[in-house]
Amino acid sequence: MTEDHRPREPVTLKPDRKKSAGDVVLIVDESIAGAYLDINSETGVYSGLANPATEAPIHNFGLAAAITNCSVGANLLLRYGGTRDNYRNTIRSKPAIWTFAKAAQFETIYIDAQRTGGAYQNLMDDTERAWIDQWDQFDNVAVLRRDHAVAEQLAEYLNDGRQQFILVNKVGAHFPVSDKFPKSHARYYPMLKRKNLDVTEAPADELDGRQSNWVLYRNSYRNTLLWNVGGFFDRLFAKAHIGEATVIYTSDHGQTFHERGEYGEATHCTPNPQIEEGVVPLVLIGGPKLQQARWSKAAQRNHDKLSNYRVFPTLLYAMGYSKADIEREYGFDLFSAEPDPFTFNVNFNARLGSNPIWKHIPLEKIAHPPSSDILK
Repeated sequence: MTEDHRPREPVTLKPDRKKSAGDVVLIVDESIAGAYLDINSETGVYSGLANPATEAPIHNFGLAAAITNCSVGANLLLRYGGTRDNYRNTIRSKPAIWTFAKAAQFETIYIDAQRTGGAYQNLMDDTERAWIDQWDQFDNVAVLRRDHAVAEQLAEYLNDGRQQFILVNKVGAHFPVSDKFPKSHARYYPMLKRKNLDVTEAPADELDGRQSNWVLYRNSYRNTLLWNVGGFFDRLFAKAHIGEATVIYTSDHGQTFHERGEYGEATHCTPNPQIEEGVVPLVLIGGPKLQQARWSKAAQRNHDKLSNYRVFPTLLYAMGYSKADIEREYGFDLFSAEPDPFTFNVNFNARLGSNPIWKHIPLEKIAHPPSSDILK
Protein backbone atom coordinates (compact mmCIF):
# COMPACT_ATOMS: atom_id res chain seq x y z
CA MET A 1 0.00 0.00 0.00
CA THR A 2 2.91 2.36 0.59
CA GLU A 3 4.77 1.53 -2.64
CA ASP A 4 4.93 3.84 -5.64
CA HIS A 5 3.06 2.15 -8.52
CA ARG A 6 3.93 4.42 -11.42
CA PRO A 7 3.81 2.89 -14.92
CA ARG A 8 7.12 1.45 -16.06
CA GLU A 9 9.13 4.00 -18.03
CA PRO A 10 10.11 3.54 -21.68
CA VAL A 11 13.72 3.56 -22.86
CA THR A 12 14.86 7.15 -23.33
CA LEU A 13 18.59 6.53 -23.82
CA LYS A 14 19.91 6.35 -27.37
CA PRO A 15 22.83 4.21 -28.55
CA ASP A 16 25.55 6.72 -29.47
CA ARG A 17 28.16 4.59 -31.19
CA LYS A 18 28.45 1.68 -33.54
CA LYS A 19 27.89 -1.53 -31.62
CA SER A 20 29.77 -4.77 -32.19
CA ALA A 21 28.44 -7.12 -34.84
CA GLY A 22 28.25 -9.94 -32.29
CA ASP A 23 25.57 -11.11 -29.90
CA VAL A 24 25.34 -9.92 -26.30
CA VAL A 25 24.80 -12.80 -23.86
CA LEU A 26 24.26 -13.02 -20.12
CA ILE A 27 24.53 -16.51 -18.62
CA VAL A 28 23.15 -16.58 -15.08
CA ASP A 29 24.06 -19.82 -13.38
CA GLU A 30 22.27 -21.05 -10.28
CA SER A 31 23.87 -21.31 -6.85
CA ILE A 32 27.51 -21.37 -7.96
CA ALA A 33 30.01 -20.75 -5.17
CA GLY A 34 32.72 -18.73 -6.87
CA ALA A 35 35.59 -20.25 -4.90
CA TYR A 36 34.61 -23.80 -5.90
CA LEU A 37 35.70 -23.35 -9.54
CA ASP A 38 39.26 -24.02 -10.69
CA ILE A 39 39.56 -20.53 -12.18
CA ASN A 40 39.35 -19.11 -8.65
CA SER A 41 40.88 -21.75 -6.39
CA GLU A 42 43.69 -24.29 -6.55
CA THR A 43 41.32 -26.85 -5.04
CA GLY A 44 38.42 -25.88 -7.29
CA VAL A 45 36.47 -28.07 -9.69
CA TYR A 46 37.09 -28.20 -13.44
CA SER A 47 35.06 -25.37 -15.00
CA GLY A 48 35.98 -25.57 -18.68
CA LEU A 49 37.20 -21.98 -18.38
CA ALA A 50 40.77 -22.34 -17.12
CA ASN A 51 42.18 -23.89 -20.31
CA PRO A 52 39.16 -23.75 -22.59
CA ALA A 53 38.78 -25.51 -25.91
CA THR A 54 37.94 -22.28 -27.69
CA GLU A 55 39.75 -19.49 -29.49
CA ALA A 56 37.57 -16.94 -27.72
CA PRO A 57 39.50 -15.05 -25.05
CA ILE A 58 38.51 -15.65 -21.43
CA HIS A 59 38.68 -12.64 -19.12
CA ASN A 60 38.30 -13.83 -15.54
CA PHE A 61 37.27 -11.13 -13.09
CA GLY A 62 37.65 -13.68 -10.30
CA LEU A 63 35.46 -13.70 -7.24
CA ALA A 64 32.67 -11.13 -7.29
CA ALA A 65 30.10 -9.92 -4.79
CA ALA A 66 26.58 -11.06 -5.63
CA ILE A 67 23.66 -8.64 -5.66
CA THR A 68 21.98 -10.50 -2.82
CA ASN A 69 22.04 -14.02 -1.39
CA CYS A 70 18.71 -15.17 -2.87
CA SER A 71 17.75 -15.96 -6.46
CA VAL A 72 14.71 -13.71 -6.95
CA GLY A 73 16.27 -10.38 -6.05
CA ALA A 74 19.53 -11.17 -7.83
CA ASN A 75 17.85 -12.15 -11.08
CA LEU A 76 15.44 -9.23 -10.91
CA LEU A 77 18.22 -6.68 -10.64
CA LEU A 78 20.26 -8.38 -13.37
CA ARG A 79 17.25 -7.81 -15.66
CA TYR A 80 16.42 -4.25 -14.51
CA GLY A 81 19.73 -2.85 -13.32
CA GLY A 82 20.37 -0.31 -10.63
CA THR A 83 22.95 0.80 -8.13
CA ARG A 84 23.06 0.10 -4.42
CA ASP A 85 21.45 3.52 -3.93
CA ASN A 86 18.65 3.41 -6.50
CA TYR A 87 17.88 -0.28 -7.21
CA ARG A 88 14.47 -0.16 -5.55
CA ASN A 89 13.38 2.50 -8.00
CA THR A 90 14.87 0.84 -11.08
CA ILE A 91 13.23 -2.55 -10.48
CA ARG A 92 9.91 -0.83 -9.79
CA SER A 93 9.73 1.68 -12.63
CA LYS A 94 12.66 1.56 -15.07
CA PRO A 95 12.85 -0.42 -18.35
CA ALA A 96 13.93 -4.05 -18.47
CA ILE A 97 17.09 -5.16 -20.27
CA TRP A 98 14.89 -6.52 -23.08
CA THR A 99 13.56 -3.06 -23.93
CA PHE A 100 17.08 -1.63 -24.09
CA ALA A 101 18.05 -4.48 -26.41
CA LYS A 102 15.03 -3.89 -28.66
CA ALA A 103 15.76 -0.16 -28.81
CA ALA A 104 19.31 -1.02 -29.93
CA GLN A 105 17.94 -3.30 -32.69
CA PHE A 106 18.71 -6.62 -31.05
CA GLU A 107 16.42 -9.63 -31.25
CA THR A 108 15.63 -10.75 -27.69
CA ILE A 109 15.90 -14.38 -26.55
CA TYR A 110 15.36 -15.98 -23.16
CA ILE A 111 16.66 -19.51 -22.50
CA ASP A 112 15.15 -20.82 -19.27
CA ALA A 113 16.29 -24.25 -18.06
CA GLN A 114 14.68 -23.99 -14.62
CA ARG A 115 10.96 -23.87 -15.44
CA THR A 116 8.65 -25.63 -17.89
CA GLY A 117 5.22 -25.16 -19.43
CA GLY A 118 5.61 -21.42 -19.86
CA ALA A 119 5.85 -20.80 -16.10
CA TYR A 120 7.40 -17.51 -15.02
CA GLN A 121 10.02 -17.15 -12.31
CA ASN A 122 11.97 -14.44 -10.50
CA LEU A 123 9.04 -11.98 -10.72
CA MET A 124 8.77 -12.00 -14.50
CA ASP A 125 5.26 -11.10 -15.69
CA ASP A 126 3.19 -10.71 -18.86
CA THR A 127 4.43 -7.17 -19.45
CA GLU A 128 8.07 -8.26 -19.41
CA ARG A 129 7.31 -11.38 -21.44
CA ALA A 130 5.93 -9.19 -24.26
CA TRP A 131 9.44 -7.79 -24.89
CA ILE A 132 10.96 -11.25 -25.44
CA ASP A 133 10.95 -12.41 -29.06
CA GLN A 134 11.91 -16.04 -28.41
CA TRP A 135 11.53 -17.94 -25.16
CA ASP A 136 13.00 -21.44 -24.88
CA GLN A 137 12.24 -23.96 -22.14
CA PHE A 138 12.99 -27.69 -22.05
CA ASP A 139 9.80 -29.46 -21.00
CA ASN A 140 10.83 -32.89 -22.28
CA VAL A 141 14.47 -32.86 -21.15
CA ALA A 142 15.57 -34.45 -17.88
CA VAL A 143 16.88 -31.93 -15.36
CA LEU A 144 20.40 -33.35 -15.32
CA ARG A 145 20.54 -32.90 -19.13
CA ARG A 146 19.08 -29.42 -19.35
CA ASP A 147 22.25 -27.35 -19.00
CA HIS A 148 23.76 -29.36 -21.84
CA ALA A 149 20.60 -28.71 -23.88
CA VAL A 150 21.10 -25.01 -23.10
CA ALA A 151 24.66 -25.21 -24.45
CA GLU A 152 23.36 -26.71 -27.70
CA GLN A 153 20.61 -24.11 -28.06
CA LEU A 154 22.88 -21.19 -27.20
CA ALA A 155 25.46 -22.40 -29.73
CA GLU A 156 22.79 -22.39 -32.44
CA TYR A 157 21.96 -18.77 -31.69
CA LEU A 158 25.61 -17.74 -31.58
CA ASN A 159 26.14 -19.41 -34.97
CA ASP A 160 23.05 -18.10 -36.80
CA GLY A 161 24.49 -14.77 -37.98
CA ARG A 162 21.68 -12.70 -36.42
CA GLN A 163 22.30 -10.05 -33.78
CA GLN A 164 20.65 -11.04 -30.53
CA PHE A 165 20.55 -10.31 -26.85
CA ILE A 166 20.32 -13.67 -25.06
CA LEU A 167 19.68 -14.16 -21.36
CA VAL A 168 20.17 -17.66 -19.94
CA ASN A 169 19.01 -19.08 -16.62
CA LYS A 170 20.83 -22.40 -16.09
CA VAL A 171 19.92 -25.26 -13.79
CA GLY A 172 23.33 -25.01 -12.16
CA ALA A 173 23.76 -26.37 -8.65
CA HIS A 174 20.71 -25.55 -6.53
CA PHE A 175 19.76 -28.24 -4.04
CA PRO A 176 19.09 -31.11 -4.41
CA VAL A 177 22.58 -31.80 -5.72
CA SER A 178 22.55 -35.58 -5.39
CA ASP A 179 21.02 -36.17 -8.85
CA LYS A 180 22.15 -33.26 -11.03
CA PHE A 181 25.01 -35.21 -12.60
CA PRO A 182 25.28 -38.60 -14.34
CA LYS A 183 27.16 -41.46 -12.73
CA SER A 184 30.01 -40.88 -15.19
CA HIS A 185 30.75 -37.59 -13.42
CA ALA A 186 30.65 -38.95 -9.87
CA ARG A 187 34.36 -38.39 -9.34
CA TYR A 188 34.33 -36.91 -5.85
CA TYR A 189 33.73 -39.30 -2.94
CA PRO A 190 32.23 -39.84 -0.42
CA MET A 191 29.00 -38.22 -1.60
CA LEU A 192 25.28 -38.13 -0.87
CA LYS A 193 23.14 -41.10 -1.84
CA ARG A 194 21.48 -40.68 -5.22
CA LYS A 195 17.67 -40.53 -5.12
CA ASN A 196 16.74 -40.40 -8.82
CA LEU A 197 14.96 -37.06 -8.44
CA ASP A 198 14.21 -35.11 -11.61
CA VAL A 199 13.69 -31.67 -10.09
CA THR A 200 15.45 -28.32 -10.34
CA GLU A 201 14.74 -27.23 -6.75
CA ALA A 202 13.57 -29.15 -3.69
CA PRO A 203 14.70 -29.40 -0.05
CA ALA A 204 15.69 -33.01 -0.52
CA ASP A 205 19.34 -33.29 0.44
CA GLU A 206 18.77 -34.14 4.12
CA LEU A 207 20.92 -31.30 5.41
CA ASP A 208 21.24 -32.44 9.01
CA GLY A 209 23.76 -29.77 9.93
CA ARG A 210 26.61 -32.07 10.98
CA GLN A 211 30.06 -31.79 9.43
CA SER A 212 30.00 -35.44 8.34
CA ASN A 213 26.96 -34.60 6.23
CA TRP A 214 28.53 -31.45 4.80
CA VAL A 215 31.50 -33.49 3.54
CA LEU A 216 29.07 -35.63 1.52
CA TYR A 217 27.21 -32.55 0.36
CA ARG A 218 30.32 -30.71 -0.77
CA ASN A 219 31.44 -33.70 -2.85
CA SER A 220 28.03 -34.07 -4.52
CA TYR A 221 28.17 -30.34 -5.19
CA ARG A 222 31.60 -30.74 -6.79
CA ASN A 223 30.24 -33.49 -9.05
CA THR A 224 27.37 -31.23 -10.06
CA LEU A 225 29.81 -28.43 -10.94
CA LEU A 226 31.91 -30.83 -12.97
CA TRP A 227 28.87 -31.65 -15.10
CA ASN A 228 26.78 -28.46 -15.13
CA VAL A 229 29.65 -25.97 -15.36
CA GLY A 230 32.65 -27.83 -16.80
CA GLY A 231 30.54 -30.03 -19.05
CA PHE A 232 28.36 -27.10 -20.08
CA PHE A 233 31.28 -24.98 -21.27
CA ASP A 234 33.00 -27.92 -22.94
CA ARG A 235 29.84 -28.53 -24.98
CA LEU A 236 29.26 -24.84 -25.70
CA PHE A 237 32.80 -24.23 -26.92
CA ALA A 238 32.72 -27.38 -29.05
CA LYS A 239 29.58 -26.20 -30.83
CA ALA A 240 29.66 -22.39 -30.84
CA HIS A 241 31.60 -19.80 -32.77
CA ILE A 242 31.87 -17.02 -30.21
CA GLY A 243 33.32 -14.55 -32.71
CA GLU A 244 32.52 -10.94 -31.78
CA ALA A 245 29.92 -11.95 -29.20
CA THR A 246 30.20 -10.56 -25.68
CA VAL A 247 29.31 -13.30 -23.19
CA ILE A 248 29.13 -12.61 -19.45
CA TYR A 249 29.02 -15.60 -17.10
CA THR A 250 28.08 -15.31 -13.43
CA SER A 251 25.73 -16.77 -10.82
CA ASP A 252 22.74 -15.39 -8.98
CA HIS A 253 24.28 -16.02 -5.55
CA GLY A 254 26.90 -18.11 -3.82
CA GLN A 255 26.69 -20.90 -1.25
CA THR A 256 27.93 -21.64 2.23
CA PHE A 257 28.90 -25.25 2.98
CA HIS A 258 30.03 -24.60 6.55
CA GLU A 259 33.70 -25.20 5.74
CA ARG A 260 34.79 -23.70 9.06
CA GLY A 261 33.34 -26.67 10.93
CA GLU A 262 30.23 -24.93 12.26
CA TYR A 263 26.81 -26.57 12.50
CA GLY A 264 24.25 -25.44 9.92
CA GLU A 265 21.35 -26.65 7.78
CA ALA A 266 21.22 -24.03 5.01
CA THR A 267 23.32 -23.02 2.00
CA HIS A 268 21.88 -19.58 1.09
CA CYS A 269 18.95 -17.19 1.58
CA THR A 270 19.65 -16.98 5.30
CA PRO A 271 18.79 -13.79 7.25
CA ASN A 272 22.27 -13.62 8.79
CA PRO A 273 24.38 -15.06 5.96
CA GLN A 274 27.91 -16.30 5.86
CA ILE A 275 29.98 -14.25 3.42
CA GLU A 276 30.19 -17.17 0.97
CA GLU A 277 26.46 -16.80 0.20
CA GLY A 278 27.42 -13.60 -1.59
CA VAL A 279 30.49 -14.82 -3.53
CA VAL A 280 30.03 -15.69 -7.21
CA PRO A 281 32.19 -16.17 -10.31
CA LEU A 282 32.39 -13.37 -12.89
CA VAL A 283 33.85 -14.06 -16.33
CA LEU A 284 33.68 -12.29 -19.68
CA ILE A 285 34.10 -14.49 -22.75
CA GLY A 286 34.84 -13.13 -26.21
CA GLY A 287 34.06 -9.50 -26.88
CA PRO A 288 34.93 -7.32 -29.89
CA LYS A 289 38.46 -7.86 -31.16
CA LEU A 290 39.30 -4.17 -30.91
CA GLN A 291 38.50 -4.23 -27.18
CA GLN A 292 40.57 -7.27 -26.20
CA ALA A 293 43.51 -5.34 -24.77
CA ARG A 294 41.10 -3.20 -22.77
CA TRP A 295 39.26 -6.25 -21.44
CA SER A 296 42.51 -7.93 -20.43
CA LYS A 297 43.62 -4.85 -18.54
CA ALA A 298 40.24 -4.48 -16.83
CA ALA A 299 40.16 -8.13 -15.72
CA GLN A 300 43.66 -7.89 -14.31
CA ARG A 301 43.02 -4.60 -12.53
CA ASN A 302 39.60 -5.56 -11.15
CA HIS A 303 40.28 -9.21 -10.31
CA ASP A 304 38.48 -10.19 -7.06
CA LYS A 305 37.28 -6.60 -6.65
CA LEU A 306 33.91 -6.12 -8.36
CA SER A 307 30.26 -7.04 -7.94
CA ASN A 308 27.32 -8.07 -10.09
CA TYR A 309 26.02 -4.51 -9.88
CA ARG A 310 28.52 -3.95 -12.72
CA VAL A 311 26.85 -6.44 -15.09
CA PHE A 312 23.84 -4.42 -16.29
CA PRO A 313 25.93 -1.35 -17.24
CA THR A 314 28.34 -3.62 -19.15
CA LEU A 315 25.47 -5.13 -21.13
CA LEU A 316 24.19 -1.67 -22.07
CA TYR A 317 27.66 -0.60 -23.15
CA ALA A 318 27.98 -3.69 -25.33
CA MET A 319 24.68 -2.70 -26.99
CA GLY A 320 26.11 0.67 -27.96
CA TYR A 321 24.75 2.97 -25.26
CA SER A 322 26.74 5.94 -24.00
CA LYS A 323 29.03 5.33 -21.05
CA ALA A 324 28.09 8.67 -19.53
CA ASP A 325 24.36 7.96 -19.86
CA ILE A 326 24.77 4.50 -18.36
CA GLU A 327 26.80 5.68 -15.37
CA ARG A 328 24.29 8.40 -14.53
CA GLU A 329 21.47 5.88 -13.91
CA TYR A 330 23.06 2.45 -13.59
CA GLY A 331 26.55 3.01 -12.24
CA PHE A 332 29.95 1.74 -13.37
CA ASP A 333 30.70 -1.17 -15.71
CA LEU A 334 33.40 -3.85 -15.63
CA PHE A 335 35.86 -1.58 -17.44
CA SER A 336 35.74 1.09 -14.76
CA ALA A 337 38.56 1.57 -12.27
CA GLU A 338 36.09 3.03 -9.75
CA PRO A 339 36.30 0.98 -6.52
CA ASP A 340 33.41 -1.31 -5.63
CA PRO A 341 32.30 -1.75 -1.99
CA PHE A 342 32.39 -5.56 -2.44
CA THR A 343 29.15 -5.96 -0.52
CA PHE A 344 25.93 -7.89 -1.06
CA ASN A 345 22.46 -7.00 0.14
CA VAL A 346 20.94 -9.10 2.93
CA ASN A 347 17.71 -7.06 3.06
CA PHE A 348 16.96 -6.72 -0.65
CA ASN A 349 13.19 -6.49 -0.16
CA ALA A 350 13.40 -3.49 2.16
CA ARG A 351 9.83 -2.38 2.88
CA LEU A 352 7.83 -0.08 5.16
CA GLY A 353 10.67 2.30 5.84
CA SER A 354 13.35 -0.32 6.37
CA ASN A 355 16.67 -0.01 4.57
CA PRO A 356 18.92 -2.41 2.68
CA ILE A 357 21.62 -4.07 4.78
CA TRP A 358 25.02 -4.41 3.13
CA LYS A 359 27.38 -7.19 4.13
CA HIS A 360 31.03 -6.68 3.24
CA ILE A 361 33.07 -9.64 2.00
CA PRO A 362 36.64 -9.71 3.34
CA LEU A 363 38.46 -11.44 0.50
CA GLU A 364 40.98 -13.16 2.75
CA LYS A 365 38.21 -14.79 4.81
CA ILE A 366 36.38 -16.53 1.94
CA ALA A 367 36.33 -20.29 2.50
CA HIS A 368 37.86 -22.35 -0.31
CA PRO A 369 37.06 -26.02 -1.04
CA PRO A 370 38.69 -28.26 1.59
CA SER A 371 40.82 -30.94 -0.04
CA SER A 372 40.36 -33.08 3.09
CA ASP A 373 36.80 -33.89 1.91
CA ILE A 374 37.95 -36.15 -0.88
CA LEU A 375 38.95 -39.80 -0.65
CA LYS A 376 42.22 -40.35 -2.50
